Amino acid sequence: MSRILIYLCLVLISGFSGCSSGNETQIMTVLGPISASEMGTTLAHEHILVDFIGADSTGYHRWDRQNVIDKALPFLEELQAKGCQTFMECTPAYLGRDPKLMKSLALKTGLNILTNTGLYGSGKNKFIPSSAFKMSPEELAAEWTAEFNAGIEGTGVRPGFIKISVDRNDSLIPMHEKLVRAAALTHLQTGLAIMSHTGPDKPAFDQLGILAEYGVSPEAFIWTHAQAGTLDGWVKAARMGAWISLDHVNSDKLEEYIDHLSEIKSAGLLDHVIISHDSGWYRVGEEDGGKYKGYTTIFTELIPALLQSGFDDEDIVRLLHQNPSRAFTIQIRTI
Repeated sequence: MSRILIYLCLVLISGFSGCSSGNETQIMTVLGPISASEMGTTLAHEHILVDFIGADSTGYHRWDRQNVIDKALPFLEELQAKGCQTFMECTPAYLGRDPKLMKSLALKTGLNILTNTGLYGSGKNKFIPSSAFKMSPEELAAEWTAEFNAGIEGTGVRPGFIKISVDRNDSLIPMHEKLVRAAALTHLQTGLAIMSHTGPDKPAFDQLGILAEYGVSPEAFIWTHAQAGTLDGWVKAARMGAWISLDHVNSDKLEEYIDHLSEIKSAGLLDHVIISHDSGWYRVGEEDGGKYKGYTTIFTELIPALLQSGFDDEDIVRLLHQNPSRAFTIQIRTI
């Protein structure tokens, strides 16, 4: 039996959950809640469909769901064959989020698929609707919380996490600061984790500072695209309790990710890291959805390389099962 199969067996028998006081914690999928221990092997940052046209022009009229399903399904089935059980679909509202599409794919594949609430500020606010600029953090949070409580746009599909995005600037612009404040308020109402497309150290710690104003623990914050940050930043954030998301694993950058993970392991903080590909992407507006990238490099290339670099099977289970289970558990986390 290969070491990869051994690690998958460990996942199945580990029975890990982020339970406290004997109560089973929950994850919210597009088909409804599951226990955290049912997540299994998880990819924490992937996409099915993205529409880059902008908030003022996007909408369900822009794509045919069946065409997207036909394109994406073989890649999801390939992923399942590698032992993956849970898939975080990170496309935000006004950038191609489609809860009906996610529900259809979850039913067809049996994957646990999660979608999100929130707004995406990167790209000079191109993907934020004009109405949001007039809204307060409290008003935005009320809309996002309503999606969690009642479902998205009448579909009954509830978000499993909050997805926001800020630019890679030295300081947060007012709109992006507002998004972070709205995310903090939404977390305190729902217990959903805050996944923020961030990048370098400075905007990550600016966001953590805002969350602290609301009493939200760093444990509720997922520093997305942290590979653009520094080891010192990762160590500082992880020791605060934040999640370090290294989420652009691909064949061209394999050694870079092995180095990153080795450094974090040496610091004793591997239990605060999640990994993924940020892959997929039926690109609306391109012929046949453009070039679709698969989701298996972690399984076919990164895991074998890590095992040859001093990592063990328990480390792999931690990265792909235990850590995502803890990070995405629905739980209000306060300082």
